[in-house]
Amino acid sequence: MSFDRIDRISGEVKRECAAVLRELKDPRIPEFISVTNVDVSRDLKYAKVYVSIFGKEYDPAEVLKGLKQSAGFVRREIGKRVQLRYTPEFSFIIDDGLKQGAHINDIMAEISKKSGNEA
Repeated sequence: MSFDRIDRISGEVKRECAAVLRELKDPRIPEFISVTNVDVSRDLKYAKVYVSIFGKEYDPAEVLKGLKQSAGFVRREIGKRVQLRYTPEFSFIIDDGLKQGAHINDIMAEISKKSGNEA
């Protein structure tokens, strides 16, 4: 199995997983949740789903609990939508990359503002 095939499957699973997560009705899972990446194992039995949460009122630990409890539903829905021999088991991981990027951007803007005021 080539890595190109795994990459295509990961992309398809990412797209469908994002659609399924938008359909979830669990109050612990925010409406503005984004799937940033999906890593499917080479044997297609496991998938790590990296999600980003928008909104400060959500506790990441509670969101992970909600996602973990809905993993069976997500797996079943993806099994219906993506035709694979095996539907992978999903584990969810909070991706703080967007938050860290925004923080770095704020720091850079602050440094720029300070250096502009001193000159």
